[in-house]
Amino acid sequence: MKERLTKRLNRIKAPAMSLIYRKIAGLDEFKGRFNAEKGFSRTVLGRLKRTTVITSAGASTRIEGSKLSDKQVKEVLRDIKISKLINRDSQEVAGYADVINTVFDSYEHIKVSENQVLGLHKMLLNYSKKDAHHKGKYKNSSNSVIARDGNGKESIIFKPTEPFLTPIEMKELFEWLKEAEEKDLFHPLLLIANFVLEFLSIHPFQDGNGRLSRALTTLLMLKYGYSYAQYSSVEKIIEDNKSAYYISLRESQKNRKKNNEDITPWLVFFFDVLLKQVELIKILVSNSTNEDLLSENQTQVLRLFDIHAKVTNKIVVDITGIGRETATQVLNRLLELNFIRRIGSGRSTAYEKVI
Repeated sequence: MKERLTKRLNRIKAPAMSLIYRKIAGLDEFKGRFNAEKGFSRTVLGRLKRTTVITSAGASTRIEGSKLSDKQVKEVLRDIKISKLINRDSQEVAGYADVINTVFDSYEHIKVSENQVLGLHKMLLNYSKKDAHHKGKYKNSSNSVIARDGNGKESIIFKPTEPFLTPIEMKELFEWLKEAEEKDLFHPLLLIANFVLEFLSIHPFQDGNGRLSRALTTLLMLKYGYSYAQYSSVEKIIEDNKSAYYISLRESQKNRKKNNEDITPWLVFFFDVLLKQVELIKILVSNSTNEDLLSENQTQVLRLFDIHAKVTNKIVVDITGIGRETATQVLNRLLELNFIRRIGSGRSTAYEKVI
């Protein structure tokens, strides 16, 4: 299999590969600028990351049939208690949020290996009692992809790897990724695209393959230095282009393991999604207002000016409960940002909001 995975990338025709490398160049150009930029506020990026977890958990599960809106997802994740996760949709959202949070917080320490992926799968299905028997384990029965027509007639549109071959092919997939990295055979983003397609083609688990493949996409991007990947949901872009997603997969999988295998449709779709993610991040960062740059304490104090025409250090301490020294620091920061101005001096010092 390892030879086949390498061959199918080498088999891409020149015009298509030229197009793909132009897309890669755009992604790498943004990667370089983003990683070199020191002006991005930690507060803004922190908020984007928290929003991405919610958006990703909602979108990735809705692709598989969940009905929860992002607002409902936010409510589920606000206070996760197993007793509250009474339906499958909320269980899947909670599991995916755990996985993506783990990826965001610990990607530098996560080794992309069989054991780690089995662990992430177990985490993905952690809240579902129905899935307890197979979480963190490869499938033990066939899981062909089936389509139903208007009359309810079923037909197999893709037949993944059989259960008895799954452990073998998964082992070889990880070996290929490691060897391709070490030998620098292809651009890292081509490695990710090829890896994810094969993962989905093997379909190694009884359930959760699609969700885990999207989390692994982000994990690998972060591992390869695309740090911006945690600030916009690739899952949401796929959800918004769900039909194209499945078409590109089926077109690229239909001749799997044959000499005429062509994965160009998947590669084009995959890189278009990543480029859309970059465009969204550009918009999100550029649209961040000065108020987005504020810390929690600064935001809390600024809101006092919506209630009081004039605010003193004492008012800040009495109402917010923060210390006097911290209150002074917060007010000085709001002065620097030109949100407020000082009136009076000494014991009569007060502040008012700049209109």
